[in-house]
Amino acid sequence: MNTQQQLARWQHGVRAISLALGLLLGLAACAPAEESAAANTAGAADTQVYEWKMITTWPKNLPGLGAAPERLAERLRIMSNGRLDIKVYGAGELVGALEVFDAVSQGTAQMGHGAAYYWRGKNPAAAMFATVPFGMNAQEMNGWLRYGGGLELWQELYGKFNLVPFAAGNSGVQMAGWFNKEINSIDDLQGLKMRIPGIGGEVLSRAGGVPVVLPGGEIFTALQTGVIDATEWVGPYNDLAFSLHTAAKYYYYPGWHEPGPTLEAFVNKDAWEALPPDLQAMIEVATQAINEDMLSEFTARNNAALDTLINEHGVQLRRLPDDVIAALRASSKEVVAEIAEADPLAKRIYESYMAYLEDVRRYHSISEQAYMNLRESAD
Repeated sequence: MNTQQQLARWQHGVRAISLALGLLLGLAACAPAEESAAANTAGAADTQVYEWKMITTWPKNLPGLGAAPERLAERLRIMSNGRLDIKVYGAGELVGALEVFDAVSQGTAQMGHGAAYYWRGKNPAAAMFATVPFGMNAQEMNGWLRYGGGLELWQELYGKFNLVPFAAGNSGVQMAGWFNKEINSIDDLQGLKMRIPGIGGEVLSRAGGVPVVLPGGEIFTALQTGVIDATEWVGPYNDLAFSLHTAAKYYYYPGWHEPGPTLEAFVNKDAWEALPPDLQAMIEVATQAINEDMLSEFTARNNAALDTLINEHGVQLRRLPDDVIAALRASSKEVVAEIAEADPLAKRIYESYMAYLEDVRRYHSISEQAYMNLRESAD
C-alpha cells in the first residue's frame, strides 16, 4: 500500500469515527429529554389522586365488622401514597344499610362493604357468596373463592350489576343468636319472630319461624321492644358491643345459619376500570389482607367476650336441641337446592359450591375435623 492509499484510508477512518461520535452525542442529548418526558408522564400518573366514597351496611366504627372498611381504606391510602383516598360512610350516613348494593352499582359511591346475603333479591345464588346454612366454614370458603372457581362465578354474577366483588372479611362460625325465651323443641320455633337474613331466614320460615330482615343498627331496639323475639348478629365480640345481652338472656349455639360468612367489598365497575393497574392490584391485595385480619380478630376476641357475657352479665349459654337442628338441616337442604332452579348462572354457582363442599368435607374428615376430635378427646 503506497502513501497516498494510506492517507486515504486514514481520512476515511477519521470520517467514520467523527460520524460515530456525532451519532453517540446526538443519542446522549436525546436520552435525557426522552427520559425526562417519560418521567414526567409516569409522575403525572403516579400523582393522580382518586377520591372515592365507600358506603357500608355496618354502623360507623362498630368493632370488627365496622372496623374492616376503615382499615381497608387506611391501608389503601398508605399503600398508594395517598393516590387512592377513600372516605368511609357508615350505614345511614349516605344511604341506608340495605341500599348499598344499588348505590354502588349506580355510581353514587365507588365502593361498598357488606354481605352478599343482603342482596339475595337480585339473584338467590348471591347469598352463597356469603354463607350457606350447614355449609362451608371460613377456611373452606376462602379455598373455594380463591382456588375453586368461586370468585370467577361471583365476578360473573356481580358484573351483571356493574360491580367487581372481593372477599373482605369473615367472622368465622357465628352464634345461633339471642332469644327471649328458651328453645326446648321445634315447637318453640313456631311463630317465633327472628331477625335473620339470607338463606337462613328462608330456612327458619320453612321450620315455622317468622324471619325479619333488619340492618344492624335497628336490632337492639327491635329486640328490646318486642318487635322481634330473637336475633342473630355475629358472635360474642360484636354482640357484646351491641349490648344484646341487656335485651335477651338466652344465648344459643351452634351457628347453623352462618358457619363461615364471607363479607365483601365491591367496586363500581366503571370506577374500577378507570384505575391504573397498580391501584387495582393494591385493592386486590388489601382486601385479601382485611379478609384474613377480620377472621384473626374475631378468633382472638370472641372467647374473652363470651367469658364477660357469662361471668359478668349472667348470660345463659345454651345449645340448640337436636330436633331443632335436625329440622333446620332438613329445611336447609330444600331451600339451597331450590337456588339452582333460579337461572342457569344460579345453577352453575350452586353446582360449583356443592361440589367443592363435598370434596373439602371428604378431606377435612381426615384432617381438620379428625384433629379437632383428637384434640377434644385428649381432655
